[in-house]
Amino acid sequence: MDNYFDNEIFSKVNFNTLKIKKGEYDNCTFENCNFENVHASNIQFLECEFIDCNFSNAIVNQTAFKDCSFSDCKLIGVKFNECNPFFLQMSFKNCQLNFSSFYQLKIPNTKFINCDVKEVDFTEANVSSGVFERSNLEGAIFENTNLEKANLKTAFNFSISPERNRLKKALFSKENINGLLSSYGIVIED
Repeated sequence: MDNYFDNEIFSKVNFNTLKIKKGEYDNCTFENCNFENVHASNIQFLECEFIDCNFSNAIVNQTAFKDCSFSDCKLIGVKFNECNPFFLQMSFKNCQLNFSSFYQLKIPNTKFINCDVKEVDFTEANVSSGVFERSNLEGAIFENTNLEKANLKTAFNFSISPERNRLKKALFSKENINGLLSSYGIVIED
């Protein structure tokens, strides 16, 4: 039988040495925990909060993140596209997501606040109404991505082709509009 954890706080747990128990974690808080390279597959996280955790290269095959928030976390190289897509909902604040993948995921309304989102794969993802506030999107891959109504007004270092992505009613600022034109080889001067 799977384990059930409700409203528990996990602080400074190294899941490399103490194996994470399979099961359902409901409304739990993980503070300063290490999930680096951990097999966290087939686990359900419901309304959980992750603060100052390291998830780099964690394996999240069929893992459910339902209404979970990540703050000040390191999530480098995480293949979120392998998660359980059912009710997948996450938000990120002050996180490093470099080299992660959201390939083909439906993650509308996802918030990336003040995050490093370098070299992240958003190919064929639905990030409609998403928010990329003060986030660095250098090298992020947008190919057949739905960014309709997304807010990229304060995002920077992105290169998004209007022909190869859905951008209807997406928000940009005058300061970052060159990220839409870079694929054309146009030089924009002040």
